[in-house]
Amino acid sequence: MMAGARRPGRNFLFVPGPTNVPERILRAMHIAMEDHRSSDFPKLTLPLYEDLKRIFKTRDGQVVIFPSSGTGAWESALTNTRSPGDKMIAARFGQFSHLWIELARRHGLEVIVQEEEWGTGADPARIEEALRQDTAHEIKGVMVVHNETATGVTSDVAAVRRAIDAARHPALLYVDGVSSIASIDFRMDEWGVDLAITGSQKGLMLPAGLGIVCASQKGLAAMKDAKCARSYFDLADQIRANATGYFPYTPALPLLHGLRKALAMLSEEGLDNVFARHRRLAEGARAAVKAWGLKLCAKEPKWHSDTVTAIMVPHGFNGADVIDRAYRQYNLALGAGLSEMAGKLFRIGHLGDLNELMLLGAIAGAEMAMREVGIEVELGSGVAAAQAEFLGTSHAKETRIAAE
Repeated sequence: MMAGARRPGRNFLFVPGPTNVPERILRAMHIAMEDHRSSDFPKLTLPLYEDLKRIFKTRDGQVVIFPSSGTGAWESALTNTRSPGDKMIAARFGQFSHLWIELARRHGLEVIVQEEEWGTGADPARIEEALRQDTAHEIKGVMVVHNETATGVTSDVAAVRRAIDAARHPALLYVDGVSSIASIDFRMDEWGVDLAITGSQKGLMLPAGLGIVCASQKGLAAMKDAKCARSYFDLADQIRANATGYFPYTPALPLLHGLRKALAMLSEEGLDNVFARHRRLAEGARAAVKAWGLKLCAKEPKWHSDTVTAIMVPHGFNGADVIDRAYRQYNLALGAGLSEMAGKLFRIGHLGDLNELMLLGAIAGAEMAMREVGIEVELGSGVAAAQAEFLGTSHAKETRIAAE
């Protein structure tokens, strides 16, 4: 294809975020601007907080919506509940856990990093041991990325909470749910999560631009003594204004309308069905990788992510070449390897507004791109394996999960 030539057809977006925005949400966001201080405005905003609480699975948590990315939500969760010099534990096993650690350090927090092999996740036993040794309770929080998109790994947040409780430690549990919430089962109250964050551009099927924080009552109580500087990301300012349906500054109006439609669509499908669909799609992607004779970055099935599959390329090949060929030749956007995984893998994101036929297109395109750069995969093998997985699991699994 000549440089600059228009690519016919639709771009196949299969990075793990931003994700595809459904037409219903695009139409909902196509609105005239309005006065965000009018007496009618709370009719839009107040229901959003209650509906988001159902997505986080919390009864008493406080939800706040910032005009920002998930990184802004990270910053808000930490600065509103911590003071410079506070000690935190964080497991580092991917690019996004690394970035969260660096953000915490920039705010003067002392982060005790537990290095884990990339392709694995947080180790509850190591966390418990570190907390047991902290008899003076100097450690104030445990930071965990629920779903690490850089490596296609999901950590067991419930097990981390059990580890904290087993150590009889008061540390707060901070969870990055950017690429899990609204796609992978997340249970804030049941798992004892104190601060959880997400962004709009993943499972919520919106453009990037909303950073969402959900704080437990214990998390809110920590705000009283927190000394980290904050202004734009001050939870207290938001909570005061949100109580009557308003914001302390101009909100992202079209995104709020889109969020209302996204939450309605999730409710229509049913969260359990949403999770079952993501699991089914992920198993199809994993079946394709097996048929190709390639390996996942995730070291064991217990780490498998249901929102992104990270595929190791054979020795001597560069994953960036696969990605570039897929984009230039087939208008297919695949995720790149990041940091330690740069060039070692490519990623297929499969979250948000997605079905089996869409994913089969991405698998077919990845096969062709790999063949074009010299990776000897059998054309059609991954597609056939995914098809077989979908035919064998689609109705049975959905029925079983709904029954549970």
